[in-house]
Amino acid sequence: MHVLPAASFGSSPMMTITIQDFSGFSIPPGGIRRFVVPLSQLQSTYGRLVRSGAKILGVSNSLNGTAATCVPSPVGSSTPAPAQAAQPVDRSAGKAPAKAAHGDVPVNLYKPKAPFVGTVISNETLLKEGAIGRVNHVTMDLSGGELRYVEGQSIGIIPDGLADNGKPHKIRLYSIASTRHGDNLAGNTVSLCVRQLQYEKDGELINGVCSTFLCDIAPGAPVKITGPVGKEMLLPEDEDANVIMLATGTGIAPMRAYLRRMFDPGERARNPDYAFRGKAWLFMGVPTTPNLLYEEEFRSYLSAYPENFRYTKAISREQNNSAGGRMYIQNRVAESADEIFDLINLDSTHLYMCGLRGMEPGIDEAMATAAAARGLDWKTLRPQLKKAGRWHVETY
Repeated sequence: MHVLPAASFGSSPMMTITIQDFSGFSIPPGGIRRFVVPLSQLQSTYGRLVRSGAKILGVSNSLNGTAATCVPSPVGSSTPAPAQAAQPVDRSAGKAPAKAAHGDVPVNLYKPKAPFVGTVISNETLLKEGAIGRVNHVTMDLSGGELRYVEGQSIGIIPDGLADNGKPHKIRLYSIASTRHGDNLAGNTVSLCVRQLQYEKDGELINGVCSTFLCDIAPGAPVKITGPVGKEMLLPEDEDANVIMLATGTGIAPMRAYLRRMFDPGERARNPDYAFRGKAWLFMGVPTTPNLLYEEEFRSYLSAYPENFRYTKAISREQNNSAGGRMYIQNRVAESADEIFDLINLDSTHLYMCGLRGMEPGIDEAMATAAAARGLDWKTLRPQLKKAGRWHVETY
């Protein structure tokens, strides 16, 4: 058994990663090696082993030996790890599961007059070379306070400085892009996906106040945070639910949190009472390939959970729709309308939409056309889905 060195494990639980056929060590054919690491280092160690060609057999709690289910195979591997993929579940139409009440959902723990002051840990671009605009992943330390949140919520940011009227800037809300455990799995951080707003006014380029503040902020800088807020976009607690996600641009933020909770190996280890077994289908709209966000994460989930995760992209400036025009997310929805409505017929299916408000008319039109082909009225069906807690929208 190999224990990886660390400066200080502190109170972090210890986890065991079991691998086979790792070229970096002398292991006989079919041999097994185990690495013991603190939970806070699980994500980085797991990724390093995968990149080195390790075949991951499992992740378990070193104290009690409890296995973390559904650990992915290395990205790109043609051989799936044995008994790791979540199994499909029989969801017979007509069987309506009880609407589960969400557990403790924190709201407005910190308000504008008394915000929590966090510290920026990292601020990194999410875009590849040739992308349009500026989009950053900003992670902040929440240590020393009471701020906590769940997937699907938002926090408020109060940018430094004063507005033109001489008063402090008003808060801007941002969808949270991390799970409740944070990107480091320690439960003391929050991450945002921020696009710098830019527009022209009277021939002058104007930068958005808060988005520019966040894109420019340096690690170590303080930042005033309020919230969390929101219950509209909460992920269903049903592990067998189907989740259809429609996102454009930074609307991917809550979807990224959902998918990490469902499929990230460290998250699976932290959530023994939540092992997602349903179908997750992400529709993502961007202008160019370099503008795709969190692409490496999503590809790893595809490799590890091909029966549970589906990823459909609409790249408007590179792809054409059936009519020869640009491919937008509503065109992808129209292409998959039959499959989408087959899922909607199941009471366990939830639909989430997040992004610019301008995406709503196109999605509504695509859904209305698809519904009409089935003899349904989307204007009637949509409020029924919302009343049942299955249609979730957050646009801005």
